[in-house]
Amino acid sequence: MARAFGGNQTEGNTNIIVGTYGYMAPEYAIDGLFSTKSDVFSFGILLLEIISGNKNRVRFHGNEDLNLVGYTWKLWKEDKALHLMDSNIKDSCDVSEVLRCIHVSLLCVQQYPDDRPTMTSTLRMLGSEMELIEPKEPGFFPRKASSEEELSSTQFKMSTNEFTISSFTGR
Repeated sequence: MARAFGGNQTEGNTNIIVGTYGYMAPEYAIDGLFSTKSDVFSFGILLLEIISGNKNRVRFHGNEDLNLVGYTWKLWKEDKALHLMDSNIKDSCDVSEVLRCIHVSLLCVQQYPDDRPTMTSTLRMLGSEMELIEPKEPGFFPRKASSEEELSSTQFKMSTNEFTISSFTGR
């Protein structure tokens, strides 16, 4: 993104969308709006990937078809967030620190940029014992329709997480 935007720009609007779907903030991927909060969203995704040992594009939980963010949110709401933790790190880490990292990552991937912390605040939250606020619903995860009407109105919508971008070069 640094090549597409001015080096000192902290926010803006563009019709040139560059990046990897699943890591881009919703406001950027959909509307071309970027800010420092877009980077915070991407950082939250990376943190979840490190904790879980899975990529964001992996699908979880059977027929609910949840990506990593959706699966984490589901576990968080069920008070089972530690089930996200990669089994390879379970014996070598402080569980309370992992839970804190999950909490902070959910704050980073909230749907609306104004709800996300700054990167400075994110680093403070990770490195201290300060009290954390409850995260709001994250952006970009498939939601299960709750009624027949809702299902019929959403059946043709696609998540941007479903796209694959290929680059072809000449010989």
